[in-house]
Amino acid sequence: MDTSAAHGARERLVVIGGDAAGMSAASQARRMKGPDELEIVAFERGHFTSYSACGIPYWVGGDVEDRDRLIARTPEEHRARDIDVRLRTEVTEIDLDRGRVRSRDLESGTEAWTSYDKLVIATGARPVRPELPGIDAPGVHGVQTLDDGQALLDTLARTGGRRAVVVGAGYIGVEMAEAMINRGYEVTVVNRGREPMATLDPDMGRLVHEAMAGMGITMVNEAEVTGLPTGDDGRVRAVATADAEYPADVVVLGIGVRPETALARAAGLPLGDHGGLLTDRSLRVRGQENVWAGGDCVEVLDLVSGQQRHIPLGTHANKHGQIIGANVGGGYATFPGVVGTAVSKVCDLEIARTGLREKDAHRVGLRFETVTIESTSRAGYYPDASPMTVKMLAELRTGRLLGVQIVGREGAGKRVDIAAVALTAGMTVDQVAALDLGYAPPFSPVWDPVQVAARKAATRLRGAR
Repeated sequence: MDTSAAHGARERLVVIGGDAAGMSAASQARRMKGPDELEIVAFERGHFTSYSACGIPYWVGGDVEDRDRLIARTPEEHRARDIDVRLRTEVTEIDLDRGRVRSRDLESGTEAWTSYDKLVIATGARPVRPELPGIDAPGVHGVQTLDDGQALLDTLARTGGRRAVVVGAGYIGVEMAEAMINRGYEVTVVNRGREPMATLDPDMGRLVHEAMAGMGITMVNEAEVTGLPTGDDGRVRAVATADAEYPADVVVLGIGVRPETALARAAGLPLGDHGGLLTDRSLRVRGQENVWAGGDCVEVLDLVSGQQRHIPLGTHANKHGQIIGANVGGGYATFPGVVGTAVSKVCDLEIARTGLREKDAHRVGLRFETVTIESTSRAGYYPDASPMTVKMLAELRTGRLLGVQIVGREGAGKRVDIAAVALTAGMTVDQVAALDLGYAPPFSPVWDPVQVAARKAATRLRGAR
């Protein structure tokens, strides 16, 4: 079947990928141009569109009871707005010269070419799945999509035993550890790094480690997984490292993701050092007039280091989609870059970071000072004030804020937003210390913890000059 024939005076937009970036782009383009001006075809290889992948651990853990609560807009809702969503259809080739894509229906195997005037690549990221013995055995699960989450829940419903091993201790790893604790499982986390949460410096990761241990989670750090032994029934029964085996009735992979850019690479589109697509400020793929890309498959400008990075977050993907849709629809918008802000939690421990870690600053040749302070979420005398630790990096000579990490209990995590705004504005630690922030005993000490760290950093810098 060939759908590449002329499609009249109206343009055709083809979108590859039906989640945050892709469908945000399609929806914004539809707001800009009606069906008589712009035809929109969106290909999605899964069963769902426009859902929150970030919410999957909370669905698995029981905090979110209904899977459909994670879906922002169904395929039917998109179709009602004249967006032709084709589910369970995978794009297998991009033909840039002829302006078309080849797709395959995953149910029937039927292949077809579809022409485009404008193309959006929003293929997301793929989970890291190392080639290890037993990696594809029943009982081993990733959690990238709603289909993955449903498959894991199905396994939990029919599998006896209460032992779960989580491989990896990044955002997904610690969130899935919490989910399995909530499900009543005995949880072991096997991590190749020195401490959990490699997005933090190891001294802050140590605080996460201690808290997880206090919640009954067994942390195994600096351990390389060598295989996933299976039983006589072929199901996974353990996670093996060079030194030990950890019994498992279910294994959850949380090792991280990489940009899903195999299609782009095969088409000859430009990729960066991290494997993500390279775009200009309008999110147009470099060297292409009618191809845009956004979401987890692209690299973005780090406003603090000035370098390109791959930071797969839903916040970025949704913004990318809005910007792409505006540009495709004839408007004008740009994406300025990011400072790398992220927040997570494991049980009642909140974990947040923005800007550069120590190794990031070293990598780009920055000289800096670090300070770490202990404070509380409220005035110390106010009931239920909880402790938090704030670590701050500041550049020598200029005093420019470079990064902030926060670990604490209720009220700690979202304080990172103060630092995110300061980093985006290029503020110094003296300027952060002088900010006019809200204060009342139920909400904060008279000096907010981020400002306490900024004051200490400013004093340290004056002593270093």
